[in-house]
Amino acid sequence: MILALTDAEKVYVIKKILVEGDSHRYIESLGFVCGGCLTIVSKTDNGVIVNVKDSRVAISNEIACKIIVEPE
Repeated sequence: MILALTDAEKVYVIKKILVEGDSHRYIESLGFVCGGCLTIVSKTDNGVIVNVKDSRVAISNEIACKIIVEPE
């Protein structure tokens, strides 16, 4: 399932990131790597706030739709 459709306050494992090039490297530098875990802190109309590698990160719905996750 895509990250944008997940439920708040649940833990997910990143399965795939559907972004290429510099954007992919930037997302990985934030801690979004395949096999990594993340927790949804909150969701808004504009994006998602997640805990990833002990940091809170806000990402837009556009990017959240390109990150494939599954429940832990």
